[in-house]
Amino acid sequence: SNMASDSEDDIPLRNLTKKKKKSAGTPVRPVKVPSSASPAKKRKREGAASASPTKKSKAKSGTSSNGDGAKKKALKELDKAERLQFAMQAFLWWNAKNPPEGHQWVTMEHTGVSFPEPYEAHGVKMLYDGSEISLTPAEEEVATFFAGMDPDGMHLGNPDTAKIFIKNFFADFRQVLGKGHKIKDFKKCDFEPIRNHLKEQKMIKKAISEKERQANKEDRNQSTLKYGFAIVDGHLEKVGNYNMEPPGTFRGRGAHPKMGKLKSRVFPEQVSLNLSECAPIPICEIPGHSWGDVRHDPRGQWLATWKENINNQSKYMQLAAQSSFKGKSDRSKYSKAAMLCEKIVEIRKAYKKDLKSANKETRQLATATWVIDRLALRVGGEKDTDEEADTVGCCSLRVEHFHFDPNEEGGDNKEIELEFLGKDSMLFKQTIDFGSDLYNNDKGMGTQVYMNLKKFSSKKEPSQEVFDAINPTMLNNHLKQFMDGLSAKVFRTYNASKTLQDELRKTEQSTTWESLSAAQKVVEYNNANREVAILCNHQRSVSRAQETQLEVLAQKLQTLKKQKKQLKAILKMLNAGKTEKIPMKKDEKKLAEQVAKAVAKAKKMKDKAKTNDDKIKATEFDEATKVKKKELTEIKFKQAHLWDKLPGSDQVIKKISNWSKKISKAELDLKQKDDNKEVALGTSKINYMDPRISVAWCKRNEVPIEKIFSKTLRDKFNWAMAVPPDWEFNADIAKES
Repeated sequence: SNMASDSEDDIPLRNLTKKKKKSAGTPVRPVKVPSSASPAKKRKREGAASASPTKKSKAKSGTSSNGDGAKKKALKELDKAERLQFAMQAFLWWNAKNPPEGHQWVTMEHTGVSFPEPYEAHGVKMLYDGSEISLTPAEEEVATFFAGMDPDGMHLGNPDTAKIFIKNFFADFRQVLGKGHKIKDFKKCDFEPIRNHLKEQKMIKKAISEKERQANKEDRNQSTLKYGFAIVDGHLEKVGNYNMEPPGTFRGRGAHPKMGKLKSRVFPEQVSLNLSECAPIPICEIPGHSWGDVRHDPRGQWLATWKENINNQSKYMQLAAQSSFKGKSDRSKYSKAAMLCEKIVEIRKAYKKDLKSANKETRQLATATWVIDRLALRVGGEKDTDEEADTVGCCSLRVEHFHFDPNEEGGDNKEIELEFLGKDSMLFKQTIDFGSDLYNNDKGMGTQVYMNLKKFSSKKEPSQEVFDAINPTMLNNHLKQFMDGLSAKVFRTYNASKTLQDELRKTEQSTTWESLSAAQKVVEYNNANREVAILCNHQRSVSRAQETQLEVLAQKLQTLKKQKKQLKAILKMLNAGKTEKIPMKKDEKKLAEQVAKAVAKAKKMKDKAKTNDDKIKATEFDEATKVKKKELTEIKFKQAHLWDKLPGSDQVIKKISNWSKKISKAELDLKQKDDNKEVALGTSKINYMDPRISVAWCKRNEVPIEKIFSKTLRDKFNWAMAVPPDWEFNADIAKES
């Protein structure tokens, strides 16, 4: 028989296909290698130096050799969860049959929600008025929530947010403590003993051995395999958020008025599950508890739902971002936005006409539509600012948010500084020149909008609304008159996608485009992405880590420039014959050996550590070893341009050329990171820019998609990957969907 034996399943294909040259017509049979054969025998049989494929090689490089003596990388072994991930990619939902109209699925089966472990008391006592105070486990848990907060972090480190956080936390803490408890004044509370205990526990966890690390990974994998997948209409789908959020302090974004309040532990009785009638009901894993409700609603995409106690909002467990549900929703969203391509001219013509209407309501609706279209603002709704963050949109803008002629230039100045908290408490602060060509070319009506806004704001108190004659419902209904399903979000998606496409086309038409490298083209893509992010006000706070990273990059660039200068000086000395002055590379071996020994010792200490004290010592030694490793890396970098022995002129010239490339790349990286430090490029990429524009651009310009989309985004937008290079965002794609 020509069929290979089972033992050959694990033999690399290249080994099976190696053979001696035979005359034409002679059948070629794969070489059979019994798994029990010794490496020496295999080398004789195959004429190769490859070790037994059924045994894991322990070579330091993690590579094996082929018959030519060349090294090759060993194949990565995938665990079960990773294999399932690849298996799911075989299902192409866009080619599959759709469920009945109005239904999201026909059959759905899952294993419910994974709940956090119950709290285990640590027994460390906090201080009150200088004395230790005993707390029940429930009280201790709440105290530990606060002790776990970073005193210098964004919530407690900022005096404004700290005031709100502490006030809310202490009010809830006192409710847990109950009436008559000794703790009455927050200023007398000292959480430092618990904070020190948490730091100690962190040190102990860091001292984890490789064996324990693998065991933890296996536990996580088991949890993923149990809860992380659902079967929808006969195919496997990944579940997004199957872990129930643990109790803790509510953080919120920006200066949220409820930050610091206690998030309660959620129990199964509060959870409703959604699955098909034929599916088995998941077993509730918490003893003494049961699910609150089990529904069979194929109209909903959710798998489980419950209400959180802070804002009394419904939370959902849903399928992951790369699921067919989300993919269909995304494609539909972009197709709807593409419909605007052929309707936008008609819509703009209609609202421009109404900008001069004598009717106040009509004029306000037209002005609000202009603002949503051109400034990408959200509609905005009424909020109770005592209960929710004071975030606003178009309809809820107040007079205090507008600063007319902010630079007091006078005359015909038509600038307005618009400043308010947008979604997620992100500050929107832009000075808009309504008299500029940008807003007036092609009958843009920017000047008319300025006059309207000034009129709507006149004779009003700062706290009064500018658009006082309309509300979100009226505005949404007004938008739907132009196009079925038209909303502020559709405008934002259209403008984001159109802006990206136009900006990319603009750069592609430049005379120097063809000469740019892939890395330089990616910079141009990010510049276009940044224009979209600015349009949509997708900002982010600059973290300490970002600032540190920019400083490191700047220092690296300076070092590279100094090294290039020194290389030129070395070339000069070589040409002049002054070789005695040429600096040589200092020996790194001694420090490298010390670091290698320290790394080995740290690993040994972790493996041997049994008590908490041993683990803390192991972590401290490991941290010191990391510092040494960093020092070695810095030394290597600082003398990377030098040689162990006297170089030749050709070597120096070659290295100068390499260093010029390194400097160009470092300058590019630094500029890009600095330009984008306050702009969240990812938000528009994930939610507003049609991914097919980016995929087509990559194909057109031979830029690897990995440079634009992370693996997560490539999985999420798998439906967009097959578009041709000349694909365009236009009304035709809406008709195709």
